[in-house]
Amino acid sequence: MPMFEPSKRDGIVGFDGGGDGHVLDLDTAVKDGVLGGGGFVVSVGGVVGTGGGGGEKLDLRMMIEELDLSEVPSVFICPISLEPMQDPVTLCTGQTYEKSNILKWFNLGHLTCPTTMQELWDDTMTPNRTLHHLIYTWFSQKYLLMKKKSEDVQGRAAELVEMLKTVKSQARVQALKELRQVVAVHATARQTLIDKGGITVVSSLLGPFTSHVVGSVAIAILVNLSLDSESRMNLMQPAKISLMVDILNEGSIETKVNCTRLIKMLMKDKDFRSEIVSSHSLLVGIMRLVKDKRHTVGVLPGLSLLRTICLHEEARGLIVSIGAVPQLVECLPSLDNECLELALCILDALSSLPEGVLSLKDCSKTIPNMVSLLMRISESCTQYALSILLSICKLAPEECSSIALDAGLAAKLLLVIQSCSDPVLKQQSSELLKLCSLNYSDTIFISKCKLSRTIQ
Repeated sequence: MPMFEPSKRDGIVGFDGGGDGHVLDLDTAVKDGVLGGGGFVVSVGGVVGTGGGGGEKLDLRMMIEELDLSEVPSVFICPISLEPMQDPVTLCTGQTYEKSNILKWFNLGHLTCPTTMQELWDDTMTPNRTLHHLIYTWFSQKYLLMKKKSEDVQGRAAELVEMLKTVKSQARVQALKELRQVVAVHATARQTLIDKGGITVVSSLLGPFTSHVVGSVAIAILVNLSLDSESRMNLMQPAKISLMVDILNEGSIETKVNCTRLIKMLMKDKDFRSEIVSSHSLLVGIMRLVKDKRHTVGVLPGLSLLRTICLHEEARGLIVSIGAVPQLVECLPSLDNECLELALCILDALSSLPEGVLSLKDCSKTIPNMVSLLMRISESCTQYALSILLSICKLAPEECSSIALDAGLAAKLLLVIQSCSDPVLKQQSSELLKLCSLNYSDTIFISKCKLSRTIQ
């Protein structure tokens, strides 16, 4: 039985669409929008015509990979891999597959059609050249359109960079906004901006007399770029950092997130000075972002920046002084796992300071929250929570041990000792359990632990 029957429609050869009784030909494909145009020939130089011109053809695999389209006509998709076909072949059942995929199916010992599960009375695979032509033409048109758009946005990005060197007032704002839209979507535009010296141009717009409108858009552009060391050093000028902090405290949620991301990018530079982030206004702005329950999109970038700042010991005391400890402890129950780990990391770093551990002890929710997190989220969370509890209980053994035992600490510590694979966590758990027992006789300690008879 033949694999597919060519059909004639207006003199054009068609092909079997894949076993569902639908015959797709070039004319129908154009009408239905599968191709979006008629029988084109595409060459590497981007020449599109109706003739049979020469020129080296574009590579189909390369086009599929570079386009990475989420929506492709279903008839182009291999039923096995669910990926676009590059070498379609049709079986005797009328079903079409990517050749390499159906060969793997046969090599596994299957003698059936994967889609219909019919036994094959003929294992011949017939190349479906018409379908291949349709796939190739469709992807070629998409690829050339993408290349043309890419060239257009590159040219426009270069024009906008030149405009920013001369225009003022509202024209500058409009040029910046357009540039922001272009670089946010197109990687080629971002590279063009960098190549044309756009980072220096945009960075020069940030200063003590810059309006928040211009500053917000400029920051939105810079945060999408790969900044070299020289660019980061330029942006670390006090006047520029001061503007970022002001915008962080007064801008929209999107602008606040962009400010935190940009400041974090600057902190990666080896020449970064900790005094730059030792700013009361900056830390207050970050904490506002973290606590904003209406716009939770800012919590993760805010905590991420705060953790990076905590790596600088000089800034930790200032973080404690603005009341960050009780605010972070208050937020813990509402955070997702990623944010929770960041918050615990910050609190653990702050517990290394005398004023930090005192602030943790004075917060009534610290011990219950930390106990509840042991062996609950991840080993890292358990490590941070255990370290914080150990610091607090060492500061005030009698007071804190009683609160911790009432919160169910003993059972959690025994669970860590029994189940955790990290010897350091086991050792810390044993140390904390011993510390909590020092003020009680064995009988009273066991009764306060509220353990089951089996655990006792």
